[in-house]
This record gives sequence, C-alpha cells and structure tokens, in this order.
Amino acid sequence: MKLSSLVQDGAIVAQLTSKERDDVIAELIDALIAAGATDASLRDDLIRCVLDRERKGSTGFGKGVAVPHVKHKSITSMSAAVGLSPGGVDFNALDKQPVYSIFLLLSPEDKPEDHLHAMEVIFKNLSKDTLRRFLRQASSVEDVRTLLEEADNQQIA
Repeated sequence: MKLSSLVQDGAIVAQLTSKERDDVIAELIDALIAAGATDASLRDDLIRCVLDRERKGSTGFGKGVAVPHVKHKSITSMSAAVGLSPGGVDFNALDKQPVYSIFLLLSPEDKPEDHLHAMEVIFKNLSKDTLRRFLRQASSVEDVRTLLEEADNQQIA
C-alpha cells in the first residue's frame, strides 16, 4: 500500500483556513466529500465519529503531525485527506506542540486489517524527519503530491 494512493485526488488542502482542531477535521471531511471519496449525507456523522475518536485519545502523536481516523459502516473504500496548517493547530498532541500536517483517514468498518495497514504506512512515513520538514515547507497541492510520491519511492530518507 502506497501513501500516495491512500490520499484521494482533490483531498489535499495545502493551506487550511481553520485554526481549531474540530474545524480542521470538518475542513478535511469536506475536502474528501468534494473529491468524491464519500457522500455529503455522511458529513455530520463522519465529523462526529472522528471527534468521538479524538476524545478517546488525541491522534496528534507529536512532532507536528496528527492522524485523525475512523472506521465507518457507510465507507466503502479507504481514503485520506491531507491538510497543512502554516500556523499550527492545537491537537492536544502528545508532545503538547502545535500540529502542522494532518492526515485524516476514513476506512470501511468491515476491513480493520486494511485500516491498520494504512495507519502503518502513514506512521512509517511520518516518522521521517525529512518528510515532516518538507511538508511544513510545502505551499501547494502539487508540492504535497510530489512529496507523497517521493516518500513512496523512498526518495525521502
């Protein structure tokens, strides 16, 4: 599974307008809806589910990155959105630092092993200092897409 194939075309937000965690999650869900990854009728339920997951434990794992995620019965195929916040967002991260790169993952409820595999791919890549640094410097959708492809091709150490 490749990082670039998880991220839905049209669901990269290079300059998030939202400043608060809950609003960022809604903005990324909206990006996935606009990209055709899920139906607009699921919007409020998906936002609620992701926020419920956040209340159980922050998905801000530190080093400027958060990976909010949810498995949902109405999701038929896995998809992710990427959002970049130049000013940072308080995600209640483990290291108490702002989050600049957010990967939001939606997965089918009946495929937990695929969800785990996708999370492993995301975390493996986001554990690389170079990728995190380059994401902080990215300013366009094209920059982000290129970084994801370079990560897949192990061009980023």
